[in-house]
Amino acid sequence: MPDPTLEICVDDAAGLAAAISGGADRIELCSSLAVGGLTPTPGLMALAATAPIPVYAMIRPRAGDFVFSDDDVTTMETDIDAARAAGLAGVVLGATRPDGTLDTAILERLVTRASGLGLTLHRAFDLAPDFPAAIDTAIDLGFERILTSGGAPSAIHGLNALRIITAHAAGRIAIMAGSGVNADNAKAFLALGIAELHASASRPMEIPAGRAADLGYVAPGMKRTDFDLVAALRRAMAIA
Repeated sequence: MPDPTLEICVDDAAGLAAAISGGADRIELCSSLAVGGLTPTPGLMALAATAPIPVYAMIRPRAGDFVFSDDDVTTMETDIDAARAAGLAGVVLGATRPDGTLDTAILERLVTRASGLGLTLHRAFDLAPDFPAAIDTAIDLGFERILTSGGAPSAIHGLNALRIITAHAAGRIAIMAGSGVNADNAKAFLALGIAELHASASRPMEIPAGRAADLGYVAPGMKRTDFDLVAALRRAMAIA
């Protein structure tokens, strides 16, 4: 198995700096991680493009499901253009039909628009009713990797499915475990032959009282990427 890769998802400049200094190999750049990650702003993309490691931009125009309208797809195509213009290494995509199967028509449009960029299929994959079929579709579309929790709320509870997913992928596409991945459980995923791990490595932010909070500008439960958690996960991956 190749040396394990650590991807950290971040949604602000401080998180980006913490992830890089903590030892991340790759960044998933987002906004609004509290809702699973949305497309980052052009300004954050431009800042992240100066990072010494590859950065992939989440392309997701709104919170909620992954059943997208034509206007949503047009928005995502323009956001892909912005990621390319910023000089980022890749994009993170996903789209499903109402039954959870991957929407190949939309994904073909997005993949075509992203030609020349790296491609990650995000956890929309976890809605698929048939993981082997979804893996084959992702390979046919040209994705490099699939981010998945094995269809569970956290990846540690999806280990059985991740074992099946990894076996079916059989090295044809990278499988990256994500959702609840940390230093304490990293070894369990690496033991399955999963060489890429994805985490936020974040702690709850201390929200000071004040006018910003009083006026509703501060969301409860906000978190921020933490250097120590990134570094601990990096060390756990090195000794697993």
